[in-house]
Amino acid sequence: MKEPLAFKLRPDTLDEVLGQQHLTGKNMILRRCVEQQRLFSMIFYGPPGCGKTTLAIALAHELNVPYRLFNAVTSNKKDLTDLFEEARSLPGLVIIIDEIHRLNKDKQDLLLPHIESGLITVIGATTSNPYFAINPAIRSRCHLLEVKPLNDDDIKTAIRNALASPKGYNNTLSIDEDALNIIANHSNGDLRYAYNIIEICAVGCTSGVINKELVIQYSPLVNMNMDHSDDGHYDAVSALQKSIRGSDVNAALYYLARLIMANDMDSIERRLTVIAYEDIGLANPAACARTVTAIEAAKKVGFPEGMIPLGDAVIELALSPKSKSGNNAIHAAYDLASSKAYDIPVYLRLTPVGLDDADKYDYADPSKWHRIQYLPDEIRDVEFYKPNTNSSYEKALAENYETLKQYYRTNKLRTLNKK
Repeated sequence: MKEPLAFKLRPDTLDEVLGQQHLTGKNMILRRCVEQQRLFSMIFYGPPGCGKTTLAIALAHELNVPYRLFNAVTSNKKDLTDLFEEARSLPGLVIIIDEIHRLNKDKQDLLLPHIESGLITVIGATTSNPYFAINPAIRSRCHLLEVKPLNDDDIKTAIRNALASPKGYNNTLSIDEDALNIIANHSNGDLRYAYNIIEICAVGCTSGVINKELVIQYSPLVNMNMDHSDDGHYDAVSALQKSIRGSDVNAALYYLARLIMANDMDSIERRLTVIAYEDIGLANPAACARTVTAIEAAKKVGFPEGMIPLGDAVIELALSPKSKSGNNAIHAAYDLASSKAYDIPVYLRLTPVGLDDADKYDYADPSKWHRIQYLPDEIRDVEFYKPNTNSSYEKALAENYETLKQYYRTNKLRTLNKK
């Protein structure tokens, strides 16, 4: 079985690593580690295919230290224990851990004391945000370094090198500029994805030249970092809400389209519903209702047609006036309710015990209802709702609210019932 192109072309030195000048450039941290022959436990985080494991291996080569690869998913506790035994007779052993965020608790417990003692040096690689995905005990013992996605020029350089290198295609294939641009664009910073396109195009190529038509045939879609468990997915969801909140309809449609491409109806349904009621809310209640209807329509017809009602909903939400007053009000009420449980006034309870009829809530006389005190005495003057008058609808609510505040509310129902 032939080795994948990405494996055959893996760099051996920092100078061969594409991009990452913020780590490998002059006076940058990894360059300084090599110059001073020092190494610390660290975690490289960034999107797939940006070179995290490659960087770790190149660093070990540059420092001329022994290293072993360990996969947090497929390797077991015995594999880890064997590495510790090896480290006792092989000073400076570096363990490069792929998918480090997936280390289970048993493996973490084994790893921690040996990182602490310096028996091993760990270089972890993860596609997840380490501040959320990495166990704090591991994180506190490692330096966190971001590995950034490669830009289009880096991808193009790597492709040209792959076609020319004796380790790659040794100048037996060439590529035209249009095809090169498409691959760089479709790769979205993921060099492994670019190499995979080259490999399949090389198999399908009959002319010795990889052209635009061949690339489109084998790479019809852009590579998107949209695994539901990874940061790319959550970033797109976050960007969708922020774009709608900022009334940028074009950006909102773009991020919706990315979620549609990932076929992620669950996230779209949940996020658009939250956005409608959190960010638009009382400024345009009809838009909230129409968003729910649009989601149901999209689920009924499925993709690709389902994108049409969803697009309509996103356009309306983005261009609607915004009001977070409802969201802020319920959160303020929740915060107070969770801090202390005040007694509900006796006359508001479902079955008040030992209360004279004159002191009870009068179900038959609505003219008195807006004069009754409903909050407990200790918080009777608290105001959770602060109106936002960005829309005519909430402006009308605000005016009614001000009118109602002019009435004195009492907890003396006997006196009120006599009037």
